[in-house]
Amino acid sequence: MAVVLSNVNSEAGHQKLNDYLLTHSYITGYQASKDDMAVFTAFSSAPPSSYANVTRWYDHISALLRSSGVTAEGEGVKVESSACSVSSSTPAVADQKPLAADEEDDDDVDLFGEETEEERAAAEAHAAAVKASGKKKESGKSSVLLDVKPWDDETDMQKLEEAVRSVKMEGLLWGASKLVPVGYGIKKMQIMMTIVDDLVSVDSLIEDHLCTEPANEYIQSCDIVAFNKI
Repeated sequence: MAVVLSNVNSEAGHQKLNDYLLTHSYITGYQASKDDMAVFTAFSSAPPSSYANVTRWYDHISALLRSSGVTAEGEGVKVESSACSVSSSTPAVADQKPLAADEEDDDDVDLFGEETEEERAAAEAHAAAVKASGKKKESGKSSVLLDVKPWDDETDMQKLEEAVRSVKMEGLLWGASKLVPVGYGIKKMQIMMTIVDDLVSVDSLIEDHLCTEPANEYIQSCDIVAFNKI
């Protein structure tokens, strides 16, 4: 099912997207995709810096577009607007901006070329606003997917999840989780977390908190499945 977001150029849309990105690195999945492109192109300008999660995501996608581009298909996203809706299955950039006269006959359009004057001006305005506010640059963050394995098929998986989420520290935010069959009636738990790199060490988190008492009553081992800078 496609993700549906409110008009991203309104305060309500900013807040909804900010809340959504609190536990998601990208609009869908674990890598930048055309879903991120669809939402990115729906913005008329850079989002306010007060929405930290949106700003982090917007700057990340902007950097990707300037360097290597975004090619993953995505799962589908719809952005609501008073004028139109943007879907990742349609050429959102072409829908929003009419081609100049000298571009109308050019079928080879590079969506990931050099940034436009408008994009450059928006980036410079955002940088100036951050500098003027005296806001310190936020420490880098990472999105991590963990495999948490129980001792056997009799392990209470609900208590296992509670043991994991009971670990709290500055710079750590637990996200969505799901149970994945392993075999012989045993299931493991996969859980997302977002960390501030300067504050949280994933290795220490596993060794000092998840694989020691009391959590190790339910947890046999933990493995890092995916680790992405955001």
